[in-house]
Amino acid sequence: MFAAWGHIVYRRRWLVLLFSAVLLAVSSVALSQGGSLSGQGSIGSSESGRAVTLIREEFPPTTSNGGSSLTIVFSGRNGLRVDDPRFRDAMLAALQPLIADSRVVSVRTPYDVPPAQAAALTSRDGTRALASVSLKDELRIAEDYYPELRALVQSDTLDIAFTGNMPINRDFDRILNADLQRAEYVSLPLALVLLLFVFGALIAALLPLGVGVLAIVGGLGGVFLLSRVTDVSQYALNIVTLVGLGVAIDYSLFVTSRFREELRQGAGTEDALARSLATAGRAITFSGLTVAIGLAGMLFYQGTFLASLGLAGAIVVAIAVLYGLTFLPAMLALLGPRVDALQLPFVGRGRGGLWHRIATSVMRHPVLVLVPTVAFVLLAGSPFLHLRLANADVSALPPSAESRQGYDILVNEFPGQNQSSVTVVGYFRDGPALSAAHLPDLYQTSRRIAAIAGVLRVFGPLDVDPSFDLSQYQSLYAQQSDALPPTVQQLVKATTGEHIVVFTAMTNLTASSDEARDVVRAIRALPDPSGGELLVTGQTAFDLDTIDFVVDHTPAALAFIVLTTYVVLFLLLGSVLLPVKAVLMNLLSISASFGALVWIFEDGHLATQLGFTPQSLDPTIPVILFCIVFGLSMDYEVFLLSRMQEEWRRTRDNQHAVAEGLERSGRLVTGAAAIMLGVFSAFALADVVIIKSIGLGMAIAVAIDATIVRALIVPAAMRLLGSLNWWAPGPLARLYRRVGLAEAIAPAADPAD
Repeated sequence: MFAAWGHIVYRRRWLVLLFSAVLLAVSSVALSQGGSLSGQGSIGSSESGRAVTLIREEFPPTTSNGGSSLTIVFSGRNGLRVDDPRFRDAMLAALQPLIADSRVVSVRTPYDVPPAQAAALTSRDGTRALASVSLKDELRIAEDYYPELRALVQSDTLDIAFTGNMPINRDFDRILNADLQRAEYVSLPLALVLLLFVFGALIAALLPLGVGVLAIVGGLGGVFLLSRVTDVSQYALNIVTLVGLGVAIDYSLFVTSRFREELRQGAGTEDALARSLATAGRAITFSGLTVAIGLAGMLFYQGTFLASLGLAGAIVVAIAVLYGLTFLPAMLALLGPRVDALQLPFVGRGRGGLWHRIATSVMRHPVLVLVPTVAFVLLAGSPFLHLRLANADVSALPPSAESRQGYDILVNEFPGQNQSSVTVVGYFRDGPALSAAHLPDLYQTSRRIAAIAGVLRVFGPLDVDPSFDLSQYQSLYAQQSDALPPTVQQLVKATTGEHIVVFTAMTNLTASSDEARDVVRAIRALPDPSGGELLVTGQTAFDLDTIDFVVDHTPAALAFIVLTTYVVLFLLLGSVLLPVKAVLMNLLSISASFGALVWIFEDGHLATQLGFTPQSLDPTIPVILFCIVFGLSMDYEVFLLSRMQEEWRRTRDNQHAVAEGLERSGRLVTGAAAIMLGVFSAFALADVVIIKSIGLGMAIAVAIDATIVRALIVPAAMRLLGSLNWWAPGPLARLYRRVGLAEAIAPAADPAD
């Protein structure tokens, strides 16, 4: 099938190139039109997600959405204090354009609120003040004009930092885009240099790079088209570039290398192309399929941004394979022997035989090699055993980000700002929520929440006065709403809807701390009110729900990835043991990268050198890494085993097949891994910790996979298995002969120098 396609591409190369041009044009149009990408958000089906939905349904956006407000931190220079008239005049002058803007509802400062509130808006040392700004529009709308509002507030006397949901989101978007551009600027030239070392010829080196660029354009265009029909994460662009560039260059490298090898053995251009697609083309198709299977595992996490990342990644991998089977062979058909044009002296001319010698040496003493290397990889993965998960917050931004600086000042220097809150929603389906029948249960709920260790106080309609008992609240709310004292009317309006009553439990605990999680668990253990239910939300509750969601859905995702990959590899190789070995090898590489991530990002090693704040890993990072790395590691396994299978079919000598297969593919696998390592390391330079950790984790996994695993563990394991590597029981062997995807090809060319 693939050989026949090679003949078709050769004879219709201009038509194939026209198809590629049309695909590029469509992708470019989609990319130029852009689209709306979303943040992480809550899991709608979780308890915290349900509570957020109820609050948004029953309260207007300006009440329920914290993103419709922002906080401005003003800092006096040279010790200038808040109570100095110069500070007051400078702060009010800076705020005047904002106050006059029609999109701003109110601005509160220490100078226009009661003394008790003014104290909360003034730092402990008296040199900083807060302005609390409320906007008329909800977060999604206000984000569009936030840069205009930020530009209005300037001062020559005071330092200014904006923070809050909106500034933090904008900084994430801005820095993610900068990370993406930086990674492209670094990875593309680096990939070209590495390709020159692999090929030793400029034309051959440019082909994979061109396919990489085409794949990225197609993938990004596909993401924006996808965003028109479903929510797509803002991280999707980084994942598309990260995965797309790596796999596209790798696949093109394998096909181009095989084509050059066939030409060197005397084949004509058409036959060389047919043989290349029958071998390397077949391998990249199955590699792409295994990568797509890994990425499809993220679809099991519906309701989170992971599903959109899986779709985005699968799109760019499919496009990379498509260009690798169309545009690339059409260009090779046009170039023919000129693919080796513009040779570079002293580059790409390494001596052959190294990988054959490594494989032979390993297979002489397989146990002595296998045991310590596996032990080393497992030891590298051991820090993963003390993994702690927590959703990424503002600390994922670099310390230089304005919103991060403002947030750090809030937490460290303003009284009460280091407190976190837990929101408790009492939901009554039949309503009204604050009825006489529900008051006793709501009163008891409020008191039980207040009694939980770690809770400082509770705000809600049953907390108007700490000295009130149940009977006094019953008397209070027996009145008509318009007869209530004004302060109580405001409290009821802010905390009571038709079907819900909202309590806010204040703590002085960090939202992601174990103590804060204990508070949420204790509240969730409280009995539901009669005729209703309690729902807990807030950052800590969202943390717990996300972790539970990931843990609950991971077994099904793992089973899908492993079983589907096994079936694909069986159809490719016709063996029942090699797919098992391939899966185990991948798990070794992934475990080592997971351990390294915990050691670096959670334990804080290399924090200064890499420029980040030590923190728990986001629950989505292990999922993203596993789904991507599992497929990418299978790239090398498929290519390696395909070359070994060619030799096995030709000689029926397992040791020769292993040594010769590693020799034929070892240098290419090393070159491909070096290119991927360069691409992924470029993303490790990112300022956003999530992208930095994914890039670094993938780089570590690829480095271990292409060296320790493929060069040492694989040949040792295959030597011990012997001819069992290629065995299948009779019924499965017959099934493979009927539906397997083996392809008859001409004898393989001899290894090139």
